[in-house]
Amino acid sequence: MPKKILALVSEPVSGEALKNAVGRARAEAAEVLVVAPALNTRRHFLFSDVDAAIERAEEVQEETVERMEEEGVDAAGDTGESDPLLAIQDALQTFPADEIVLFTHPGGQQNWGEEGLVEEARERFGRPVEHLVVEAG
Repeated sequence: MPKKILALVSEPVSGEALKNAVGRARAEAAEVLVVAPALNTRRHFLFSDVDAAIERAEEVQEETVERMEEEGVDAAGDTGESDPLLAIQDALQTFPADEIVLFTHPGGQQNWGEEGLVEEARERFGRPVEHLVVEAG
């Protein structure tokens, strides 16, 4: 039975990026669920202005799934809550991942929802968590 990997992406990433995170053989043998949280600015979040964030998340997950499939990774995608931890929690309800891979922005470019995400995910979800930093596309 193939391993299940939950990949949380803040920007479109390639299958190669996933292979760098977990290893080529594991990535190519895994079933991957790509989740793009609807990251929003604090201001837009406070005013419940989420349309642009949801649209961007949809684009990010679609492009990521397309790239991964082109590079031999079995991937499906979904968008998630604006809080990345809630997005992971929701995805785990229907996709019991063996491990989680977080692709986040670099420190100075991080969305407020990404702050402390790696440490919190490692504490909260009880499964291996890998982390890679990706540049904004």
